[in-house]
Amino acid sequence: MPPPAYPPPPSHPPPPAHPPPQAATSSLRVNRAFLRSFLGVLRVLQLLAGAALWITIACKKYEGAIHFVLFVAVLFWLLTIALYLLTLLDRQDLVPLVGGDRWLSTNAAHDTLATCLQAAAAGIMVHKTLKHEYCSVVSYKYDCLYHIYLAASFFAGLCCLLYLLSAVACFCKKCRGSQGIL
Repeated sequence: MPPPAYPPPPSHPPPPAHPPPQAATSSLRVNRAFLRSFLGVLRVLQLLAGAALWITIACKKYEGAIHFVLFVAVLFWLLTIALYLLTLLDRQDLVPLVGGDRWLSTNAAHDTLATCLQAAAAGIMVHKTLKHEYCSVVSYKYDCLYHIYLAASFFAGLCCLLYLLSAVACFCKKCRGSQGIL
C-alpha cells in the first residue's frame, strides 16, 4: 500500500479571518498646567477634605440635621470631582450651557454655593458638638458621638474655607478679565 499523499504546503499562509486591530489613539490629554495651578491644588484639597467629612459622618449612626450635612458633603464632593476632571482633561467645552467661555463663572458659582452650604453644615456640626460636650469629661464611660462630631466640625469648616478660597480666586480671575481657569 502506498503512503498517503499529503497536500503540498501552501506557498503563503491564508489571510486572517479578521484584520489585526489598529492601535487606538486617545485624544484625552491631561492639562498639567491646571494640575499644578492654585485652583487645581485647591480642588484636590477640597476632594480630600470632603471625603474625610462624609466618611467621618457615615462611619457612625447619624440622625436629624446630620442628614443635611451628609447630603451637602456628598453632593459637593461629586460636583467637585466632575469640575476637576472636566478641567483636568480640557473637556469643559463639552458641557452644554455652562461650559466653554462660561466655565470660570460656573466654577465661581459652584464655589460660592458650596461655601454657603458648607458654612451651614459646619454650623450644624458645631451645634451638635456643643450639645454633646458633656462627653468630653475624662470620667465619662459611655459611648458618645462627641469626637465624631468634633472631627466632622473640623472637616466641614475646612471644606468651607477651601471653597471660599477657590471662589475668591475665581472671582479675582474674572475681575482681571480672564475667561479661563488658568
